[in-house]
Amino acid sequence: MSVEGEHVEEQTQLEEATPEVQKRIQDSFDRQGLMSHLGARIAHIGPGRVHIVLPSRPEVTQQHGYFHAGATSAIADSAGGYAAFTLFPEDTDVLTVEYKINLLSPAVGDHIEAVGTVLKSGRTLTVCRLEVFGVQDDRRNLVANGQQTLIRVNRTER
Repeated sequence: MSVEGEHVEEQTQLEEATPEVQKRIQDSFDRQGLMSHLGARIAHIGPGRVHIVLPSRPEVTQQHGYFHAGATSAIADSAGGYAAFTLFPEDTDVLTVEYKINLLSPAVGDHIEAVGTVLKSGRTLTVCRLEVFGVQDDRRNLVANGQQTLIRVNRTER
């Protein structure tokens, strides 16, 4: 079975985070100026997994009409960060320490969808897998993947 087929099956069985965690994640996301500016929205919040969708429009494309790598990377970074944040205590925040993203093919479609998935959640550092899919109708194509390290920060330390 293809990667796309596996992902579609996986999507039908997604676990939802608690209402409290969903509210905490959505409230934080709503304070992000860049995500608002890009027109991104959260499509799913589950324990250790967040999906962010970015609709296609001229403002998020590059000169050839593909989604810009900066927009692709930005939603991937946020999806991973919020995936980690779903597993953190309420009195903490999350910051990206580093991430690496590979652009696998031109990002095209009605929208792109970034999926951040926690691979390992530690006391201080968390590692996430980042995937971005170009979505056209019911077809999904993996256009970028990467890995990210995040740090848990106590709110009193900022």
